[in-house]
Amino acid sequence: MAAFRPPEADQVFRILHVSTGNVCRSPITERLTRLAVVERLGSDAGLVVESAGTWGHVGAPMEAHAAQVLGEFGADTDGFTGRELLDEHVIRADLVLTATRDHRAQVISMGHSAGLRTFTLKEFTRLVRVIDMGKLPDAREPGGLVIRARALSRAAAALRGWLAAPTAEADEVQDPYGAPIPYFRSVGEEIRAALDPVVTAITGVPGTPGE
Repeated sequence: MAAFRPPEADQVFRILHVSTGNVCRSPITERLTRLAVVERLGSDAGLVVESAGTWGHVGAPMEAHAAQVLGEFGADTDGFTGRELLDEHVIRADLVLTATRDHRAQVISMGHSAGLRTFTLKEFTRLVRVIDMGKLPDAREPGGLVIRARALSRAAAALRGWLAAPTAEADEVQDPYGAPIPYFRSVGEEIRAALDPVVTAITGVPGTPGE
């Protein structure tokens, strides 16, 4: 049975980023996604970007090094509190992007018809790179960004069985929790590089060099 979707869900596209504690990787990914979309479009344009953790530190602030890295990228860190992944988060999400394959498996195991809309971040990046962007709806049309994002998600799901990762690790973002700031920076750069083609595909607007 398909998950219930309220009527207002048709007006937005919800992206849910999932990691373990929701204090390092998923907050970085959430806030960098928001930043990239606003930089390219001037607004969120109907995209709602959220995050949660499979063992989320409920109510906890973002890890200090994660906040520092986001600040260095120019992203907003205000108002963040950790959340544990709940059924309602998965039900409402149009696209779930996880840090690792294990997180992906945990999301899918929750049910709610999540299998076709749940990917690791790097898996989704790999898939969208081979999708013909010219065949996607124009994001500049009224409501076009939401329609385009849904079409992109469906196209990626259709490709999943045809384009395997070169290695299992290629689809993973490792956990920097407890590591020194240089490792957090490397993870931040890794996430930002993976997000660039995703945001380009969703918005239809390429990033600027060095973004």
